[in-house]
Amino acid sequence: MTKPLRVAMIGYGFMGAAHSQGWRTAPRVFDLPREVQMAVVVGRNAEAVADAASRWGWAESATDWREVIARDDIDIVDIVTPGDSHAEIAIAALAAGKHVLCEKPLANSVAEAQAMADAAARAAERGIRALVGFTYRRVPAVTFMRDLIAEGVVGEIQQVRAAYRQDWLVDPEAPLAWRLQKEHAGSGALGDIGAHAIDTAQFVTGLAVTAVSGTIETIVKQRPLLGSGSGLAGIAAEGYGDVTVDDVAIFTGRLENGALASFEATRFATGRKNALTIEVSGTKGALVFDLEELNSLGFYDRTAPTDRQGFTNILVTEAEHPYVSAWWPAGHMLGYEHAFSHQVKDLVEGIESGTDPHGTFAEGLAVQRVLDAVETSSERASVWVQTTEE
Repeated sequence: MTKPLRVAMIGYGFMGAAHSQGWRTAPRVFDLPREVQMAVVVGRNAEAVADAASRWGWAESATDWREVIARDDIDIVDIVTPGDSHAEIAIAALAAGKHVLCEKPLANSVAEAQAMADAAARAAERGIRALVGFTYRRVPAVTFMRDLIAEGVVGEIQQVRAAYRQDWLVDPEAPLAWRLQKEHAGSGALGDIGAHAIDTAQFVTGLAVTAVSGTIETIVKQRPLLGSGSGLAGIAAEGYGDVTVDDVAIFTGRLENGALASFEATRFATGRKNALTIEVSGTKGALVFDLEELNSLGFYDRTAPTDRQGFTNILVTEAEHPYVSAWWPAGHMLGYEHAFSHQVKDLVEGIESGTDPHGTFAEGLAVQRVLDAVETSSERASVWVQTTEE
């Protein structure tokens, strides 16, 4: 009998809940080649992490991630902490021979992301797999979009438009959470949700963003401080603190085939709750996706007779669509949480087959270079900045 893969999850916030859903559900829906066991969840607050373990289905809880990584009975380390700890945990886990799933963005800097990608490359020589949690790649409609573009249904790609818009910070009295502090998050809307827009554009087109020109802006410069329970050391319960990351990022990208792409990442798009949209236009047609309508894909066939042209809505719920055959009959919709199960499926299958599932640390590094180039461009009055290593 092949021994089960035992998972340790480091962190237990919002992403911890989502990842736990994936670990719980994937083995019950997909015929995985290895058994998966949710062994331990790790957090600094012993009482809170114990409660998370109980609610989400982890066998035990712990407060020291270093001790957990050193355990011989742990095979996979899932990192859902803020970005400032990704590099240290991931590099240590890979060195200890653990497979790693790390939330995006990969790190808080290009240097950290490079170190992580290098560690993953060394670990791969020993059969260790590493995956970045660009989960939206695994929404069936997005994967299907990638497949259709690869088949050539849009022809030569001429333009791409990608945006990720939310509105949860429109209220200026929303508190100063860790996502609004550069030392913890690395960047604001740009890294948190812009990373998804960049990765999705590169994933579906198969084209790298080679240069960018853009601007970032912090709209609300100060916010109310959280109390001591926030998990951020040294923050008082009263007063205001500085927001040290961006609220909005708008930039243009040059793709490797010469085409232009426009990008927007904002937490100030009033009325937009979780609107990741991407539209790819080509010589033969176009495809468009909106995460707020995640079971649908719009397709325009320019080769159809003129009197029958127009965007067609494809309902991506058929068994022939990516990942869908394991779920419900056609028309019974999937949701946000399903992509986390697809992520687990791909990682476990990659571990068993000895191949890297897409969304490697090298791909995470490529996105990190784009994020860094956008910040550099904004600092230099929106000049064009190359995203590749000199």
